[in-house]
Amino acid sequence: MSILLKDALIVDSGRAFHGHLAMEGDSISAVYEDTQLPRGHYDDIVDAAGCVVMPGVIDSHVHFREPGLTAKADIRSESRAAAFGGVTSYFDMPNTQPQTVGLPQLEDKWRRAAADSMVNYAFFFGATNDNIGLLPSLDPHRIPGIKLFMGSSTGNMLVDKREVLRKWFAEAGMPIMAHCEDTDIINREMAAAVAAYGEDPPVERHPQIRSEEACYASSSLAVELAREYGTRLHIAHLSTARELALLDPCRGDEVPAITGEAVIAHLMFTCDDYARLGTRIKCNPAVKTAHDRDALRRALTDGRIYTVATDHAPHLLSDKEGGCRKAASGMPMVQFSLPCMLELVDEGVLTLPRLVELMCHHPARRFSVSRRGYLTPGYKADVVVVRPNRPWTVTTDIIQSRCGWSPLEGHTFNWRVEHTFCNGRHVLDNGRCDDSIRGEAITFRS
Repeated sequence: MSILLKDALIVDSGRAFHGHLAMEGDSISAVYEDTQLPRGHYDDIVDAAGCVVMPGVIDSHVHFREPGLTAKADIRSESRAAAFGGVTSYFDMPNTQPQTVGLPQLEDKWRRAAADSMVNYAFFFGATNDNIGLLPSLDPHRIPGIKLFMGSSTGNMLVDKREVLRKWFAEAGMPIMAHCEDTDIINREMAAAVAAYGEDPPVERHPQIRSEEACYASSSLAVELAREYGTRLHIAHLSTARELALLDPCRGDEVPAITGEAVIAHLMFTCDDYARLGTRIKCNPAVKTAHDRDALRRALTDGRIYTVATDHAPHLLSDKEGGCRKAASGMPMVQFSLPCMLELVDEGVLTLPRLVELMCHHPARRFSVSRRGYLTPGYKADVVVVRPNRPWTVTTDIIQSRCGWSPLEGHTFNWRVEHTFCNGRHVLDNGRCDDSIRGEAITFRS
């Protein structure tokens, strides 16, 4: 199948230019600039006049809940939501049931995704206090890295033994993505909140319990260990201005050894929004102050934030009832991350080329993704077409995630995802999704 996207504004590799993009089979075959005329015959021609063509988004931080938590979501429902949002590749986290902390669990996830995922997929391996002996058995060409919980976590995934933590940083041999919140500080603050407010403190106390202090203490430890052992460290979901000082700004094409991720919740919301949205925006780390949000937004362009992801974490609304202790943390975002970031482009927070770097190029570079993340001839044809000035409002009937809700309900976006191509296949066409399409297992350069 040969496809031509014609007369678009193409955004790739730091540039935005008028042109055309051709796909042949599962790969990009040519990019034509300005007045260059496309050559050859095409099975399908998509008129992209007035649209932006960019690489498909690589969301390197999602929780698709399968196996074990499929009342909330599963690979099929959430990969469909990803396609609707222009996300063509995702990296799923290991805190499912069972947790992805052994080779059989990894193989099971690959089997499930091959059967059901509508876009491309990869799975982090989860570190524990007891499974570092499996490191030599992991294939670095098949997984993006190690997910390390350095703070409050469920089950056995908190790595809280200092000698084991050091071994992970010393021996990983691949990127570590770290969740950084200090458990002792969180427990201390929760005890104080319970004493003041009762067993389930109001959600407005969440950023005081999972505080700036808790985040910084853990992130600074991770950076210290990474520098000591030369580890490739990616700090997940940075939520405070103070943590940004730990990161060296990215300059040029070199990937820094230590990089940081921002997620949509911390870029879009502040603690003032708890009064309006309550536990719908409860997540870990907590949404914090306007000062923190604005600092994260500035860091999108000064080189300190290296990637933008979602930490997509669907729950049933019944799970979100309660306060700081009882309500589940996390929200569904994969369908709306690209429209959110395009809104920040309209607001002047960042440029289109920078958005593409943060959501496409840099995830590919940080995790050494093979042949994805750029509009380069010979690369896989993961491509998204977005149109500006097409206002639409988030309503429950358009939400693709199984949980059926979003903290963005009622919000009107100016940009619409019109087409998503995954490996050259037209998975989303103006709101119509081809449910027969399946993505591929992502591969990595070691």
